Amino acid sequence: MYSTLNRFLKYVTYDTQSVDRAEQTPSTPGQLVLAEVLGKELESLGLMDVEVTPHAYVTATCPSNIKDANKKNKVPAIGFVAHIDTATEVTGKDVKPSVVTNYDGGDITLKDGDESERVVLSPKDFPYLLNYRGQDIVVTDGNTLLGADNKAGVAEIIAGTEWLIQHPEIEHGDVKIAFTPDEEVGHLAKLLDIEKWGADFAYTLDGGAVGEICWENFNAASAVIDIKGRAVHPGKSKGLMLNAVTMGQEFNALFPPSETPATTEGYEGYYHCLSFNGSVEGVTLKYIIRDHDTQKFEERKKFMEKAVKWMQDKYGSDRFVIDMRDQYRNMADKVKGHEEIVELALSAMRELGIEPNIVPMRGGTDGAALSWRGLVTPNIFTGGHNYHGKFEFISVQSMDKAVDMMLKILELAVKK
Repeated sequence: MYSTLNRFLKYVTYDTQSVDRAEQTPSTPGQLVLAEVLGKELESLGLMDVEVTPHAYVTATCPSNIKDANKKNKVPAIGFVAHIDTATEVTGKDVKPSVVTNYDGGDITLKDGDESERVVLSPKDFPYLLNYRGQDIVVTDGNTLLGADNKAGVAEIIAGTEWLIQHPEIEHGDVKIAFTPDEEVGHLAKLLDIEKWGADFAYTLDGGAVGEICWENFNAASAVIDIKGRAVHPGKSKGLMLNAVTMGQEFNALFPPSETPATTEGYEGYYHCLSFNGSVEGVTLKYIIRDHDTQKFEERKKFMEKAVKWMQDKYGSDRFVIDMRDQYRNMADKVKGHEEIVELALSAMRELGIEPNIVPMRGGTDGAALSWRGLVTPNIFTGGHNYHGKFEFISVQSMDKAVDMMLKILELAVKK
């Protein structure tokens, strides 16, 4: 029915993996390549005000087709946002997606080989796979992530817009489209000119399974710890060597093992060591810090600083250096007073027969930062699972449900 799948299969083949703490935006050239492709597609659909910036932002307008001027003035301009970059944890280069049609509920072998190489997507590990029996599932080849986060959102937004253009009998207000770079590394749509873009409010399509809707998210910070060791021949190193690897292990052990992503859920915050790289001479540890509660979030940051200070006191202030930066904040405070925007999405779900799954987002979206800048932007589902890894998958039917959702929101906005 929609062009969602074909678009998605095309977009994921572009390598748009972002890089943390780059000096430029976009952080990787592949993002600009895809941005230019998307800009041309939007122009070919006949959209207005199509712009692709040198920073890989893509914006466009599908103008209102409401003939009654009185009615037209009352219908809000609604924005839909998705990011074009993919996560840093697993490579997004040479993505080779495949579609498992009419999934039977069994194991899906993504990559064959001996025990050390074989990669299997199994309901034993991911029980919710069984919810997709009889549906068509897009998976990876076991070597890369898939990129449904967030190219599914990109495909859904363009497919929905294409459907509107092909069906002019569907009345709608101005539809504002924005695709953004470097969301995964905390850029947070900083260069999106909200006033120029012109949306009254917006939704990010950047969520999980069908029905998911979020207007709460983590407060977030990142921390990079550089440890300076001292290498000495191990045979003559007593009292001389400072092993940065051992020092890094000691530092990481200061954090509660019960406060990691793998041991928390719901509103529980965490510390997460993303990477640990180096040798005796020097090590770099990268962390993210998360909590929904603002006070607890600030306490977590203070604990990180205290842990560094403790190690500095033990080994010397020049041996441990921290670079900690805030990334985004909980949008909940900014959504308060604008509940009608959330209710519009919930009403769309109910009319489509979708059971809303209201969850506190254990992550963040561009919508969090946009909400803090004055453009209230809750987050709704795209249909994907297992983001940021080789076991990422998405149902074709779920992607089309996200398109249904977009169209229903626009329809209800006209009827209000």
